Amino acid sequence: MIDAHQHFWNLTTGSYPWMAGEAMRPLRRDFGPDDLLPLMAEAGIDATILVQCRHDADETREFLAIANDHAFVAGVVGWADLQANDCSHMIGKLRALPGGDRLVGIRHNVHDEPDAEWLRRPAVRAGVSAIFAAELTLDLLVRTREMPAAIDLVQQFPSGRFVLDHMAKPPIASGVNLPWQSRLKRLAAHGNVWCKISGLVTEAEWGSWRAEDFDPYMRLALDAFGPERIMFGSDWPVCTLAAGYKDVRDIAGRLADANPELADRFFHLNAIDAYRLR
Repeated sequence: MIDAHQHFWNLTTGSYPWMAGEAMRPLRRDFGPDDLLPLMAEAGIDATILVQCRHDADETREFLAIANDHAFVAGVVGWADLQANDCSHMIGKLRALPGGDRLVGIRHNVHDEPDAEWLRRPAVRAGVSAIFAAELTLDLLVRTREMPAAIDLVQQFPSGRFVLDHMAKPPIASGVNLPWQSRLKRLAAHGNVWCKISGLVTEAEWGSWRAEDFDPYMRLALDAFGPERIMFGSDWPVCTLAAGYKDVRDIAGRLADANPELADRFFHLNAIDAYRLR
C-alpha cells in the first residue's frame, strides 16, 4: 500500500511562511521518518511519495538524501524553478545526487501565487516542458481560482503526466460549489491527469467532521477520474490539524470498501502508473 502524498520538514533548515498563524502552531516542529514509520505500520502502509513543502531546491536535495537512506520513500516530488532558463539543467543536477533516481515529479505551490494565471506564463510553460522532457510528473497544487489555467496547461501538454493534489481542495466546510465541481470534471476529462484523494480533512471543519462527510467528494472523484486515475494520499503531517494518520487512511478506505474492485488501484497501482515508480 502506497501513501502518495506526505511531507517532512526541518525548521532549522528552511522557512515555511504558510505555517504562520495560531491555527498552524501544531505544525511548527520538525517531522521526519522516525515520526512517520510507526504510523505507517499501524495503518498498513508500506511506501510513500515524499512531496515538497517550500520553493527551495535545497529541500529537494534533503528529500532525495532521505529517500536514499529510507527504502519506504518510493519517490520524491521535489521543486525546481520552472521560470528559470536552466530548469532542465537543475533537474539533471538533482537526478545526479544520491537518491536522485527517486525523483519522480516536480511541484510548485501555485495556489499561493498572487497571479491566478501563473500557469499560463510562457516561462512557466517552458519549465513544464523541461519536466516532461525528463519524463517526470507535474503535481498541480491549485484551488478553484487556478483551475482554468491548469486545464489550459493540461490541454497544451497532452502527452505529459499530471497529478492533481488534494482534489483541488474542495470547499467541504461550506459545501460543494458548482465552479469547483465543474472545473474538476473538466480536468478529469483529460486522460493524462490523475487525482489524489488527499488533504480533505483540513478542508472540513477540523473539530467536528464525520467520516461520512467525505463520501460524496470521494465518489465525485471516482466518477470523474475513474478507478484507474485516483490514488490515496495522507497529506501527513498537515492532516494532523484535523485528524490522525490512521483516521485519514480509514476515511479513504470507505471508498475502497464501497468499491472492492478499486482497492488495488487506489492504494497501490495508480501511484505506480502516475509516477513511473520502479
